[in-house]
Amino acid sequence: QLQASGGGLVQAGGSLRLSCVPSRTIYSIYRVAWYRQTPGKQRELVASITSGGSTNTADSVKGRFTVSRDNAKNTVYLQMNSLKPEDTAVYYCAADPTGKGYYDIWGQGTLVTVSS
Repeated sequence: QLQASGGGLVQAGGSLRLSCVPSRTIYSIYRVAWYRQTPGKQRELVASITSGGSTNTADSVKGRFTVSRDNAKNTVYLQMNSLKPEDTAVYYCAADPTGKGYYDIWGQGTLVTVSS
């Protein structure tokens, strides 16, 4: 129900833009988030955006990553700049459709690898 794409291999200092396309209109989804996970670590909330456009970004990526949405394209983006090797992870998009406060719809993940 969520299709994430845009991952790949990039050198440190480079940029990538991830896309998340839900199977239904994003107008009907209260909040969409980006998470990331590396082996042996807990899944980390990277950024989120509500249907009203309010955003929240983790301190670890603040100033480098930006979450946005394009309603015309029914897509939520994660623009990642100044990438670091520690940003290497599988990135997932997730949805909280009704504002319950937890994400119960998840995409399949897209791998981001940052080389030093």
